[in-house]
Amino acid sequence: MSGPDPAVAAARLAVRRSLGDLVPGSGGSRPGPVLVACSGGADSLALAAATAFVAPRLGLSAGAVVVDHRLQPDSAAVADKAAAACRDLGLDPVHVVAIDVGQARAGRGSAGRGSAGPEADARAARYAAMDDVADRVGALAVLLGHTLDDQAETVLLALARGSGARSLAGMAVRRGRYRRPFLGLRRSQTEAVCGALGLPFWTDPTNGIPAGGRAPGAGVVVPGARPPAGPVAELPRRSRLRVEAMPALTRALGPGVVPALARTARLLRDDADLLDALAADLLAAARAAPTPAGAEGAGAEGGARGGAGGDIVGEVVLDVATLAAAHPALRRRALRAAAVEVGAGRGAPTATHVEALDALVVDWRGRGPVHLPGDGRAARECGRLFLRPSQPRSEE
Repeated sequence: MSGPDPAVAAARLAVRRSLGDLVPGSGGSRPGPVLVACSGGADSLALAAATAFVAPRLGLSAGAVVVDHRLQPDSAAVADKAAAACRDLGLDPVHVVAIDVGQARAGRGSAGRGSAGPEADARAARYAAMDDVADRVGALAVLLGHTLDDQAETVLLALARGSGARSLAGMAVRRGRYRRPFLGLRRSQTEAVCGALGLPFWTDPTNGIPAGGRAPGAGVVVPGARPPAGPVAELPRRSRLRVEAMPALTRALGPGVVPALARTARLLRDDADLLDALAADLLAAARAAPTPAGAEGAGAEGGARGGAGGDIVGEVVLDVATLAAAHPALRRRALRAAAVEVGAGRGAPTATHVEALDALVVDWRGRGPVHLPGDGRAARECGRLFLRPSQPRSEE
């Protein structure tokens, strides 16, 4: 008797490896489910199918969460179809959550953190919704369908922004409760899984499907698929990269370019993890350093502490001498982490912000405060660097 299709076998093996450390609770207690984040697309539907097969064989229950972003007229119908497909595969419970990306964007703006663009707003709202469902059901893990192709695209986008090693490290296989079993699989393999199992998948029109309704490299015609509403220039940046840049790179450099970019991310992640740990040690040392003589009770230059004599909630205070003695790569990494801590947002501090903070440490000539993303401030006085989060404005 022949075994499963090679793509199906690869998907199941990837999920088995991802879930192998999750052992059902002892003493007869039933562990929480593993949740698959499913959009109805080929990647997440293939993940749902593999998880539905593997999880029960590991003694785990498996469900799904479908997020309706309500950004397209037919989004509710797409979400319902994705949920129905998950139920047909045997996943239970299946949660459908509708979110309001605009409302989430407004909420972040009122908190002083601003918006990083519609794609980032949608992502933040989606993760908030998944976190809520995972908390309510006590999920052991949430599985995401990102593939090797997604990882390569992430690396290229980071390169285009001029990002450092952490951004070039791409997406983690695991981060907290989130896991990405398919980071070693190609997008063509997930489409092949759907073809082998007879699972019709949906493709977001903003992904740039060519005319004819066939996803790039797919062997399955997508029901209801249609070409983008406008020219390629109107697609989201990642979709433009997928439609134009990746095929061009593959033609110019060969078919190994996608695995090579993903390999770069994997290698840089190890380096970034080590540097992050060393930067955290530097921050701890800079916090714990004795207060320089004459600095007691001093407020930072330019109103960084608002002229208040006491500490500001959420403020980070660092010893300049400790920072200045460190290697520039570690110091800048530590300063970026401090900026994130006071509300700048993980992806928000740019190289320009970090360089301005670094100048306060090693090239300070009495200049005023540095403005940070999220309306924070940083300034130096009396041998101390003060990073202050945005403060609520009092109503007059």
